[in-house]
Amino acid sequence: MSNRKNGQWILKTRPVGMVKESDFDYVETPVAELLADNEVLIRNLYFAFEPAMRGWLNDVKSYLPPVQIGDVMRAGTVGQVIESNNPDFTVGDYVSGTMGWQEYVIIDGKPGMTGAVNKVPEGVPPYLMLSALGTTGLTAYFGMLDLGKPGVGDVVVVSGAAGATGSVAGQIAKIKGAAKVVGIAGGEAKCKWLTEELGFDIAIDYKSENVKDELSKHCPNGIDIFFDNVGGEILDAALINMANNGRIVLCGGISAYNETELPPGPSNYMQLVIRRCTMAGFIVLDYLDQAPKAYSDILGWIADGSLKHAEDIQEGIENTPKTFLRLFEGKNRGKQLLKIAEPPIV
Repeated sequence: MSNRKNGQWILKTRPVGMVKESDFDYVETPVAELLADNEVLIRNLYFAFEPAMRGWLNDVKSYLPPVQIGDVMRAGTVGQVIESNNPDFTVGDYVSGTMGWQEYVIIDGKPGMTGAVNKVPEGVPPYLMLSALGTTGLTAYFGMLDLGKPGVGDVVVVSGAAGATGSVAGQIAKIKGAAKVVGIAGGEAKCKWLTEELGFDIAIDYKSENVKDELSKHCPNGIDIFFDNVGGEILDAALINMANNGRIVLCGGISAYNETELPPGPSNYMQLVIRRCTMAGFIVLDYLDQAPKAYSDILGWIADGSLKHAEDIQEGIENTPKTFLRLFEGKNRGKQLLKIAEPPIV
């Protein structure tokens, strides 16, 4: 190996309220000169960003341990093998995994080892493993199909519909025969994108329209499935407009991720009783053993044109924290990615 330096973004301080660029610090560390048995050296190409990463910065118990002060920020990435001491990985292979905000990473390629990576299927653009085939795409797939269970004639509403997960979830509902899919998003451009390009029947602009009133107007017989990425007032507006036996899928709650004090719970929660609804949360990690079926379905839908995906790709490792903030500033449309190197690199 040459004397490579590994550019890394580490957690400097735990955010209080809105996450800030200054909560992270850029450092450079040397890359090991020799690989041990089964190790591979990977050059990261793209970082993926999702709102759930905000929760990993808090020192609280969750489905994943918090990122520790001084640690490289956890994130899904896709990269390319540039050196290998493992017979299962060849120089030039594209791989995806949770490799963090850093340029280089050495992975022990033994099966079942923590930090293991997966090869990108041949013919699949590497960045797609972070968007439609990544955590957000799988979240949309399993949340909508396993908990939402859309069927012919259903009225489906998706909040955060212009984001990576919401945009896919709404399209899956249409694929499965939903009669009407309504997306809630912020801004005229995002709303037009949902209806004119992704096939949503209606888009509600929460920045300029009353969500509760618009849901009542567009869903006069109630909402059968509400796929929620936002929480807060939008969840409350959906609750009062649910149909009998409706299903509420709790995917995320970005409206409160940067709050120093959590807001009160939904005031309309008794609608769950009145309308005999179910409301359930889920974590995509529980479904990873079923990922091959999801990959097959999603790739098939992309191939036949029934599922469209979008990536908001920024560039430059120096812009990593700034790109993360785009999620909470409402700037991204589709999956937020950052390209830090131009493939192929070997």
